[in-house]
Amino acid sequence: MSERITSTKTKTGPVFAAACIGMCFFGISMITLGSVLPELAERFALSDEERTGLTTSLPGGILLGSLLFGPVVDRYGHKLLLILSCLLVLCGVAGLAWAPSTGWLPVAIVAIGLGGGVLNGETNALVTELYEGQRRASRLSLLGMFYGAGALTIPVLLDQLHSWLSYPMILSGMTLLMVAGVCFCSTVRYPAPKQPQGFPLREVKRIIASPTLLLLSLVLFFQSGVESVTNNWTTTYTAGEGFSESAGLGALTAMLIGLTAARLLQVWLFNRMAPTTVLMISLLLTVCAFESMALATSPVALYVSMAVVGAGLASTFPVIFGILGTMFPTLSGTAFSIALVVALCGQMVLNTVAGSLPPSAMPHLTAAAAGMMILLYVVWQAAGMAKGNAEIRKV
Repeated sequence: MSERITSTKTKTGPVFAAACIGMCFFGISMITLGSVLPELAERFALSDEERTGLTTSLPGGILLGSLLFGPVVDRYGHKLLLILSCLLVLCGVAGLAWAPSTGWLPVAIVAIGLGGGVLNGETNALVTELYEGQRRASRLSLLGMFYGAGALTIPVLLDQLHSWLSYPMILSGMTLLMVAGVCFCSTVRYPAPKQPQGFPLREVKRIIASPTLLLLSLVLFFQSGVESVTNNWTTTYTAGEGFSESAGLGALTAMLIGLTAARLLQVWLFNRMAPTTVLMISLLLTVCAFESMALATSPVALYVSMAVVGAGLASTFPVIFGILGTMFPTLSGTAFSIALVVALCGQMVLNTVAGSLPPSAMPHLTAAAAGMMILLYVVWQAAGMAKGNAEIRKV
């Protein structure tokens, strides 16, 4: 199968680079608020209620962006929406840096969330259009690495430069780099819209009613929930188990290292092994790693378990997006949009469940959720719901 997109006027390399830039922006959108919230709280004397309100504005924007991007991309193409979404994140970051009053902060945060929500889905949809077969999964995995690059940029800069520069100055410098990224994205020729003549509502209804989309979206429901619970509750769990604060933070770092290393490995692995096989092995490792985390009595054992957790979770989104792109080629953006909204619902539901349980239950909850992912995926395969199932095993 060809690696190039259909149009001979579109070069795959620059388009993929633009998608990676967009994914970097998504990583920035997810981490910036948490990185500067203590400084914002001090600068504006924010109450606990105001801080909570700001943090809840971000997922609201992400949910809205995830819901809207798919139909817009399928109807009008990628270029304008990609550039506008990058600008939203850029302006939101600048707003956090230079907001004159607290009233501007929710506006900036919603802009960051909205732009990030669009970019998360759109960049994956764009890469899905560029590549086919096993090459698609490897490129989606490589794309995911750029999320980590963007997410690490702000905290690293703040940590290294806070002694010399204020956070508004650091964020302003970051926006200058982001402007350069937007300028590059504006020069790229993107694939043509898939539905330039109008949006086929009958086809959308078919997609929404598809058992394939339902089952695979539920896989992402639990995947996204597991990631969110792990990020939000690991330090609470480790503190309850007698580990130091630094050990809890080290465990989260180990998870990120495992995730990033696995995404890099998958770029090579997906070209040599069926991505669906990699996914099943990864999910089994995830279940074992969470239970190993529950048994860990030393920081080293905790770090190893969390690194394996990160590695195990790395393949789900690239593989599932690859399958959805194959199943719904003419409306992949819309299919991704639906799947991501379901995934975001998983974050809310599983975090609520985690909050209602004792902290010691966290590894068992996430292990059970990973087990549900395996079950749902096996049910999808066994039922033979995917048309052309033999081809999808090559995705």
